[in-house]
Amino acid sequence: MNLFADIRTRVIACLDQLVADGTLPGGLSTANVTVEPPRDPAHGDMATNAAMVLAKPAKMNPRAIAEALAAKLLADPQVATAEVAGPGFLNMRLVPSVWQEVVKAALTDAAYGRSGLGQNRKVLVEYVSANPTGPLHVGHTRGAVFGDALARLLDYAGYDVTKEYYINDGGAQVDVLARSVYLRYLEAHGQEVAFPDGTYPGDYLKPLGEALKARVGDAFVDKGEQFWLQEIREFATEAMMDLIRADLAQLGVTMDNFFSEKSLYGTGLIEKAIAELDEKGLIYRGVLEPPKGKMPEDWEPREQTLFKSTEHGDDVDRPVQKSDGSWTYFAPDIAYHYDKVQRGFDQLIDVFGADHGGYVKRMKAAVSALSDGMVPLDVKLTQLVKLYKNGEPFKMSKRAGTFVTLRDVVDQVGANVTRFHMLTRKNDAPLDFDFDKVLEQSKDNPVFYVNYAYARVNSAVAKASAFATVDDATLAGADLSGLSDTAELTVIKTLSEWPRLVEIAARGHEPHRVAFYLYDLASDFHALYNRGNDDPGLRFVQEGDVETTQAKIALIRAVAIVISQGLGILGVTPAEEMR
Repeated sequence: MNLFADIRTRVIACLDQLVADGTLPGGLSTANVTVEPPRDPAHGDMATNAAMVLAKPAKMNPRAIAEALAAKLLADPQVATAEVAGPGFLNMRLVPSVWQEVVKAALTDAAYGRSGLGQNRKVLVEYVSANPTGPLHVGHTRGAVFGDALARLLDYAGYDVTKEYYINDGGAQVDVLARSVYLRYLEAHGQEVAFPDGTYPGDYLKPLGEALKARVGDAFVDKGEQFWLQEIREFATEAMMDLIRADLAQLGVTMDNFFSEKSLYGTGLIEKAIAELDEKGLIYRGVLEPPKGKMPEDWEPREQTLFKSTEHGDDVDRPVQKSDGSWTYFAPDIAYHYDKVQRGFDQLIDVFGADHGGYVKRMKAAVSALSDGMVPLDVKLTQLVKLYKNGEPFKMSKRAGTFVTLRDVVDQVGANVTRFHMLTRKNDAPLDFDFDKVLEQSKDNPVFYVNYAYARVNSAVAKASAFATVDDATLAGADLSGLSDTAELTVIKTLSEWPRLVEIAARGHEPHRVAFYLYDLASDFHALYNRGNDDPGLRFVQEGDVETTQAKIALIRAVAIVISQGLGILGVTPAEEMR
């Protein structure tokens, strides 16, 4: 049940009637006709922009359209009032039985809020994709939470979702990792070592040094790189990926696929992708303009193999092969996305860190070119996270050496709190994460406030069960006509927005909207709860009055069900009770 979609269908049916009786001309598009909550709840339950949207193509006064539409809508048994406002907006109030059906739907329909929006289209969400050179840090944490919540949201909205991690194991940074592990290996053999600039000095590599010693003994001691670099590189990469998988598991994140960058080299995949672009006339030999701003001292004009990315929306063409014949870092990324397109996905989503902002247009251009514009790529950037504790910036992890790890955060506050708080801001907005405030038991802490609502419902249900039957099927059959107080109706109306909110969030790839909605729903619930302190008739449990209690418990059970569904999208387990 999607009440807003249902009322919109009724509005469109009334517009069709107006066309049929000659009030409106035929051939009008209703694609932009919406039914939404009014900005001011005092104006009604729902509002439609139909008259405003159709006035120009119909060559009619919008108020005249709105008045004719209102007359048709008043014949609908679900519409109590339909009033024209301003230049032609139409505000509607619905009959009470409509709101009762919302509660019943939430109680009995396991798919309440779920959507067929995605029509089972295949979507690949690539996220985290951190270099396998160490544990995940707090920046990766935000990307992991956002990507995972987005994947869950899209699945909830009817898409066929695949979650993928791209292992950056083909570049020079993995050689640096191998050299760093080798130093820890020598250290395990009792040697004094120093870590040159550019290596990884974190304590997390000490166990790898010991493990390598146990594996090869002293075979690599004081040997040149040619004897050990490749083997240690593979050994270290595998060990780091095991660490990263364990870190993600701590956060409740699992991937469907892990794709190795290394698999692109020596297999012809890069060559095939570039050849595909060449066949489309998008590869040429040329010299790029010098970079804008301060001229690098080592810059010199030289002929390279370039991709005509400007033909697909980029600012400048991009090199894919250097003058010496080696591939640029962009070439394997093109090949990887070519592989995504070839796997038959209908849409691609990449979740990158804030430092990848300059990479968005070229990647979109590549996918547009490779798919002939048929496969959209949406790149989501996650902004930085600033950590605080006791009002002070949180210091770096000694174990990591240079940064705060994902495990540092989860160990401090838990996975549920971490995930929820990471979604209390839009992905492209900076986020402050205060270890004290995210554990604070107050209205200002959305994690607590939403969980408190869920726990309060459970407490009331348990109390009511002492004298009334309170399973969901029984509650759905209760007489709900007594749920007429303004505070009760406010809760129901917020519940009715859940299916609509899911579709809005899924279309915009914005899982933070779910967190915002849950806070609003919890606020409405707590307001109703607090009203019961002053008005005993609004209390959820009416001792000795089974029917009234069942109606009120039905309402708050619907709240708990929706909160549970929303938290599930965020990857958060609801708190059954608060201590």
